[in-house]
Amino acid sequence: MSSIADPIAGSPVADAKAKAEAAKIRAAAPAITLPAAGERELRLDLFRGLALWLIFIDHLPANLLTWLTLRNYGFSDATEIFIFISGYTAAFVYGRAMLEAGFVIATARILRRVWQIYVAHVFLFTIFLAEISYVATSFENPLYTEEMGIMDFLKQPDVTIVQALLLRFRPVNMDVLPLYIVLMLFLPLILWLMKWKPDVTLGLSVLLYALTWQFDLYLSAYPNGFWAFNPFAWQLLFVFGAWCALGGARRMSRILSSPVTMWICIVYLVAAFFVTLTWYVPQLGHIMPKVIEQWMYPINKTDLDVLRFAHFLALAALTVRFLPRDWPGLKSPWLRPLILCGQHSLEIFCLGVFLAFAGHFVLAEVSGGAALHALISVSGILIMWGMAWIISWYKHSADKGASRTKSTVGNADLAGGGA
Repeated sequence: MSSIADPIAGSPVADAKAKAEAAKIRAAAPAITLPAAGERELRLDLFRGLALWLIFIDHLPANLLTWLTLRNYGFSDATEIFIFISGYTAAFVYGRAMLEAGFVIATARILRRVWQIYVAHVFLFTIFLAEISYVATSFENPLYTEEMGIMDFLKQPDVTIVQALLLRFRPVNMDVLPLYIVLMLFLPLILWLMKWKPDVTLGLSVLLYALTWQFDLYLSAYPNGFWAFNPFAWQLLFVFGAWCALGGARRMSRILSSPVTMWICIVYLVAAFFVTLTWYVPQLGHIMPKVIEQWMYPINKTDLDVLRFAHFLALAALTVRFLPRDWPGLKSPWLRPLILCGQHSLEIFCLGVFLAFAGHFVLAEVSGGAALHALISVSGILIMWGMAWIISWYKHSADKGASRTKSTVGNADLAGGGA
């Protein structure tokens, strides 16, 4: 028989029962949790769109807008934003399939997406190659082929095409999609491990990152060299994004909201800014102690240097703190172009690579000064926005048409049944 003291809050028996029940709930709960279906994180779309714009501007020759990109004010750049958000959104989308439909179905869906990205990469490679070859031939300037890294294709097209299909040969500015393809190929394993132990999975990712630096792990490229973005290192950012999407960000909320964390991030970002300032103002070079220079340099992008990763973490922590999910500005029409581009990132990235070379060609052939540089940059961004709007409009129209078709078929079935 239960004691009358059992239901009284604060009694030892009640506390023991509450703890036991809480332990049972924790044991029965899945290792990963996801937000409600149908929710869309507009901040991810916003910053992915921003990353696409910044990547496009960084692929152009140095101009006025280049000074507005992230890489001039710290150690990281738009690539870190793109890969992190890719890991976050991939885990958000396919993690639900892993939980609800199982490993096999989720893997099939992921592989279908990998195939779509691969086809987009091959299509972009073909168009990009044709664009460069046409410009080099029409203007009798072979320097374009050398500058964009396709000279080997012109010498041995049969071998080079095979290497391109194997992701080992890539012209300049086409390094992000192969990295994304490889990371997505391992997403089923990543999600399966996170379903078991998310923190252990992140720990294994950190271990692989450390082993990459210790034993110089890399993937070779054709005809020589290595991948511009080493998948063995950059997987850390992708896995970290997936870990955040599957509950890690929520578990870190107390740390992220701490004033101590905020000030550490601010101090680090300010220090990084002054370091990058010495790159552009040589007169400030004496500020940097030689010991720190020897320890810091080179800040390796290929293997995702720790300083780059930490710089991105600081930016992300401050963004989450000062830009809440329900920020009204996310509904502003002024940010709509960025959000639209972020929602159609694959198509807009491919378009941006194509436009970047077109802009590079115009700037090389026509000396128009800062005004022409700015005009080409803004024009490219407007074209990317216009394409994102067209894709969004088309998908919306197609969805509405499919809904009307279903409704018509349903009414016909009802009418037939009534007869």
